[in-house]
Amino acid sequence: MNALRNKVQLIGNVGNAPEILSFESGKKMARFSIATNEIYKDSKGEKVTDTQWHNVVAWGKTAELIENYVSKGKEIGVEGKLTSRTYDDKDGKTGYVTEVLCSEVLLLGKQ
Repeated sequence: MNALRNKVQLIGNVGNAPEILSFESGKKMARFSIATNEIYKDSKGEKVTDTQWHNVVAWGKTAELIENYVSKGKEIGVEGKLTSRTYDDKDGKTGYVTEVLCSEVLLLGKQ
């Protein structure tokens, strides 16, 4: 059951071209966002689409795969874990970010 403690699986569309960073060590990092849509009917019976945006970060071979095959608008599946971090902006205010640390990516839809 430990594998289920912090596991995220999402299927959605890539919202922006992945940002790829290459480090001196040769390691790569990919950063992008995906949109997931939930469609339901409200109390009046009208169709409502709820779109949620998710920040995704991938490292190493997964980042290389994303660099080569993932682009804006593509439908993909990602699996990983949730991570949270803080940062200080230029005004000294602390910001908070929650991201999916991607360990697996699945290319869906038309390639």
